[in-house]
Amino acid sequence: MADGTCPWALSSDAMRSYHNDEWGVPSHDERRHFEMLILEGAQAGLSWSTILRKRENYRHALDGFDPERVARYGDAKRASLLEDPGIVRNRLKVASAVKNAQAFLAVQQEHGSFDRYLWGWVGGTPVVNHPRALDQLPATSGLSDTISKDMKRRGFTFVGSTIVYSFLQAVGVVDDHLDTCPAKRRRRSRDLT
Repeated sequence: MADGTCPWALSSDAMRSYHNDEWGVPSHDERRHFEMLILEGAQAGLSWSTILRKRENYRHALDGFDPERVARYGDAKRASLLEDPGIVRNRLKVASAVKNAQAFLAVQQEHGSFDRYLWGWVGGTPVVNHPRALDQLPATSGLSDTISKDMKRRGFTFVGSTIVYSFLQAVGVVDDHLDTCPAKRRRRSRDLT
């Protein structure tokens, strides 16, 4: 961690790239929201590096993370996904992708966009935490507890508070870069200009 980068990002070039270019960066892209929701759910019980290695396979298998297409997957498509070695072949996680696509579309319908729903929880402003060490990073928060409960009520699955917290970090609703991290300093300097 000589340069102050968050230590979890140093295990591979893919992890470093994800950390530097995506994690904690505020996103308002509907497709990215859906992608990260599905990938964070797929990660349950696995490492993020495993999911990153499978990300392109997921993009191909799930029609570019198009929630309208995924929401219509029937038994034959689900069965083919369970045979695809490029993704996590877990029956519950495959079923969750379809169910979450349907719930995602319902949220879009109700709120005008999933982005409006998601960012409404924080008034449109990212939560910027100031951890100085990895052991100061929480696995959940009051915010993730509340959103998790609401998403479950709306029919989403694989959205426990820990998964939701990771999702919030992934799409930049929460910025948990260490204060020493160059990615946090770069974003802070951009915000000041």
